[in-house]
Amino acid sequence: MKTLFVAVLMAGVASSAFAADLPTRKGAPIAPPVYAPAFTWGGLYVGINGGYAYGPVSNSNFASPSGGIVGGTLGYNWQMGQIVFGAEGDFDYAFTKKSNNFGAGPAFGSNTYKVSWITTERLRLGYAVDRALFYVTGGFAAVDTRATANFGGAAFEQNNWRTGGAIGGGIEYAFTNNITAKAEYLWLPMQDKTYFGGTPFAENNKMDVNLFRVGLNYKF
Repeated sequence: MKTLFVAVLMAGVASSAFAADLPTRKGAPIAPPVYAPAFTWGGLYVGINGGYAYGPVSNSNFASPSGGIVGGTLGYNWQMGQIVFGAEGDFDYAFTKKSNNFGAGPAFGSNTYKVSWITTERLRLGYAVDRALFYVTGGFAAVDTRATANFGGAAFEQNNWRTGGAIGGGIEYAFTNNITAKAEYLWLPMQDKTYFGGTPFAENNKMDVNLFRVGLNYKF
């Protein structure tokens, strides 16, 4: 009986040793998953923008200018939860003008009113829904105007910066963690301005500017 017990024990030890020498069938260790960093609207960004501007002029002999615009954008955002707060500035060149021709009489002639440059410096407040940002914006605006006229052979020309406010809103979408695109509308009410003062053709007119823009930004 003792001999049988010893034989069984020795057989078990031999089987364990043989199994230890067999090649393992375990696969390579599984690497831990790598997650992309969560998207955030916070940070510095630069971009380009373009669109259309229309500047209704009232109480004036000038016609209301309209045309395309193109320029650059610089801004910075802070994000807390789904609330995004930021500051943004832009500077655009405007192909925005309109000419008038007058019939016979003392004021026979023509005039042209042109907006050459547009700049805004604004605050933005937005609500983020994942990669979409809905925002309102407001701040300061200025436009560079050039007025020319020829009445009965008398020629006039005047360049002025008109200042005022900016208010509007838009939507921005992040296609990647760095590339975003936006569409927005801004209304720029300008202060009244006097043109050709001290002449028989002096006028003090009212003007605002409507901007319809799209933009592409790179976020750092």
